[in-house]
Amino acid sequence: MIIDLSKLRKNYNTRNSLLESDVPKKPIHLFDNWFQQEKYFHKKDEEVNAMSISTIGKDGCPETRIVLLKEYSESGFIFYTNYYSLKGRAIQNIPKVCISFYWKNTDRQIIIKGITSKIPRKKSDNYFHNRPRENKIGSWTSRQSMILSSKNHLLKQYKKWNDFFRKKIVKRPFDWGGYIIKPYKMEFWQGQPNRLHDRLVYFLEEKNKWILYRFYP
Repeated sequence: MIIDLSKLRKNYNTRNSLLESDVPKKPIHLFDNWFQQEKYFHKKDEEVNAMSISTIGKDGCPETRIVLLKEYSESGFIFYTNYYSLKGRAIQNIPKVCISFYWKNTDRQIIIKGITSKIPRKKSDNYFHNRPRENKIGSWTSRQSMILSSKNHLLKQYKKWNDFFRKKIVKRPFDWGGYIIKPYKMEFWQGQPNRLHDRLVYFLEEKNKWILYRFYP
């Protein structure tokens, strides 16, 4: 079976451009600028903080999935997951990751490479405490990335933990928490007509000092 997708094509007619003279010295400030604009364009039920994250498994092959960005600052980008998930085990082995955002409303992409490490336990505790109770129960229920015998078994496990915590505070599981990605490369991509896209790339040369290059599209 051959499915021809050659005619699926979008022409970028955006009025936005990306010029060196218009961007800040630190890429986190440009990220914040774009992110705040995206929050304005997105509907309330759309996850503007959705990002892909790629890790390297023991087989040497990249693996990519979507997670949610929960915090960002000059220190890095924070997300939460099960430490024993495939991504958690991959990070433990090789802490280098790549995350990316794609926002179709403004024809923009951001690609970030960085080094990942666990955040302090207290910070993970504080975030977990503020999650909806149902989500907390879900974290106790799921042995993320492990083989599951059936959907029915998962639902039974959820009920078991829900009953267990009926009259108790749902504390953070020991195998669940946050990671921070400290970037050393950040690329900003702005779609342009005729495929002449703008690509500005920041590289971290030393602590808090970034150098900026323009790349061919």
